[in-house]
Amino acid sequence: MWAGVELSNTDFSDGELRQEQEFIDGLYARVDALRGDAEDSVADALAQGDTPMQARLERDILVAERSGLLAALNAVDGSLCFGRIDLANGDSHHIGRIGLRADDADRTPILIDWRADVARPFYLATGHTPMGLRRRRHISTEGRRVSALHDEILDLGDTTRTGHEDPTGDAVLLAALNSARTGRMGDIVRTIQADQDRIIRAPHRGVLVVEGGPGTGKTAVALHRAAYLLYEHRELLARRAVLIVGPNPAFLGYIGEVLPSLGETGVLLATVGELFPGVKATATDTPEAAAVKGRADMADVLAAVVRDRQALPDPVVAIEHDREVLMLDDDLVNVARERTRAAKLPHNVAREHFEGHILNTLTDMVAERIGTDPYDGSNLLDASDITQIRDELAGNPEVWSAIDQLWPRLTPQRLVADFLADPEGYVGDEDAASIRRPVTRVWTVADVPLLDEAAELLGEDDRLVRAHAERERETQVAYAQGVLDVSYASRTYEFEDKDDEDSEVLSAHDIIDAERFAERQEEEDHRSAAERAAADRTWAFGHIIVDEAQELSPMAWRLLMRRSPTRSMTLVGDPAQTSEAGGVGAWADILQPYVEDRWEHTRLGVNYRTPAEIMDVAAAVVRAENPDFQPPGSVRSTGVRPWARATDDLPGAVEKAVAELTPSEGRLAVIAPRDLHRRLAARLDGVTAGAEPDLARSVVLLDPRQAKGLEFDSVLVVEPGRYGTSDLYVALTRATQRLGVVHTGELPKALADALA
Repeated sequence: MWAGVELSNTDFSDGELRQEQEFIDGLYARVDALRGDAEDSVADALAQGDTPMQARLERDILVAERSGLLAALNAVDGSLCFGRIDLANGDSHHIGRIGLRADDADRTPILIDWRADVARPFYLATGHTPMGLRRRRHISTEGRRVSALHDEILDLGDTTRTGHEDPTGDAVLLAALNSARTGRMGDIVRTIQADQDRIIRAPHRGVLVVEGGPGTGKTAVALHRAAYLLYEHRELLARRAVLIVGPNPAFLGYIGEVLPSLGETGVLLATVGELFPGVKATATDTPEAAAVKGRADMADVLAAVVRDRQALPDPVVAIEHDREVLMLDDDLVNVARERTRAAKLPHNVAREHFEGHILNTLTDMVAERIGTDPYDGSNLLDASDITQIRDELAGNPEVWSAIDQLWPRLTPQRLVADFLADPEGYVGDEDAASIRRPVTRVWTVADVPLLDEAAELLGEDDRLVRAHAERERETQVAYAQGVLDVSYASRTYEFEDKDDEDSEVLSAHDIIDAERFAERQEEEDHRSAAERAAADRTWAFGHIIVDEAQELSPMAWRLLMRRSPTRSMTLVGDPAQTSEAGGVGAWADILQPYVEDRWEHTRLGVNYRTPAEIMDVAAAVVRAENPDFQPPGSVRSTGVRPWARATDDLPGAVEKAVAELTPSEGRLAVIAPRDLHRRLAARLDGVTAGAEPDLARSVVLLDPRQAKGLEFDSVLVVEPGRYGTSDLYVALTRATQRLGVVHTGELPKALADALA
């Protein structure tokens, strides 16, 4: 199959290893050829320079397609193929991160994409249900070199042996679980388990809730589900995009390489604080303020704030017009206001109606004053006179000043900022005290759902935008007409001395008019769907995945549901880990307002991350409050018990413990209350406080909520007595190998008993 391909420089006395290395080398020869072709075609296209409009469009499309191919090839380069299935009928298929085909006429598959139906037995087949397989082979690689094979015999009647049999079938999984962490989540495409596969390939439509305790792989499953959906519904989701919402920027950085490693680069990853275009909220509120801002009744509060900005005169508004004064009192304005409100349009959109009502009211005033017959009271003005009066009023700046006072144009930012600066009268005194702050340009994460709600209530008066666009279009048409006129004049000059037959040659002026010529010169928007979605608050995503979903407030759910009108969502989380004061927690409470009971629930119950010794301690802490709590069962034990150490010198004890726990390879997390970070960072080399943590460093300093969703080889928990139960449960379950505790005060009793 691979004529002319040289094998890697490795001793292959083992025939099976040699065969797989030959296949892998052939794959990479194919990949390198594809990469070279893509790079050459992109370079050639970009070197074309100025070209006609159609050619530029074709060039841009080619560059986008080839750049996407390059991104996928580069992302999966390190471990392209990871498995093989041997079928009972004698066929074999190699399984990898992307699909590749030969250059023959039949486009014969060479490597099967892990998401294809043909590959599914690789994840689901068992000795009891072999699904037509004789053997399943896991291929381990280091770069482009095959380092190990692990074979599982699924047809017990097959006596052929290769010498690479794995009696338990767990060697690859356990090796992955015990490997040193890198500060970035890796994909699990080689080790997807059957219960995870069923979730990954679940139907696209509807709301799927994936619940799982720490270490069950729910985040990895959600990311692989995104990759699968993009593969299975490519046309729809490439057009509408997939949104993945994470709890914080550090988490998004942690998971950011998973989808590219699976060949998918067109997904939008964002926190709730990044889902209002033009605002990137990174500041945090106090727990009390976040809880108030996140309540569902804040939607009604903001609606009341908007209604109050639709003002009445106090007591009148005086408008000077044509050397007379027109008086708008509250009765007249209230009629206009109520008629406008009856249209049930967003505030800024409705303003056009309010303007019309006010102009009509003022027109009637002027017409009555100047057009009434003093003898019989009849109206002396005709329709044209009335129109002229209205036009004159519409040209009076004082009229528009009055309208701005009574029904102002509002932005979401201004509305929310003004409300937070003066919330009295809209919420209770205690709530008002917790959220009140001076007008500022700094936004918190909990502000973003308020901004989004305000944007819905206000809408956008796009008349100015449309007027500007029309002026731009008129300019372009005028320019196009000038180009055509020059072309026509030039053509006329060229043929003026020739006979009539030659002068019949058509010019551009004969086959296209200025408007169509201008349209053809308009630039196409070649941004990806994800890029366009990030800039458009009203974008409707094809699918939304929410991690740590239990933490989101009711107001945050209103924001997300607007972005998913089809309710195609995957929600991932664990109510036992709810720590945000505004978090909803219970799935039914989250979903009932939007889909009632029309949602599916599934649970992952196997803990792949946390050793049994650590999980027993963490579970004991939760059971102290909830005796019925059932943690996920750990698949492995390390034999290393967690420990606790009391101290009077906290920074010194932490420094010593970090030296003991820091692995030769991998990562250590120090999880401590935020107010201790500066003191601790001063004693830890290379560790800084206050910035977003660099998870690629060997030692990182986090608070419990920053640690959510992350995992480390070793973890040191500092002052656990200051954590709530949920935060402590999160902190205790981040380690894959070793856990230590350092404290000055008393330990929570359940934790002390578990560590005794």
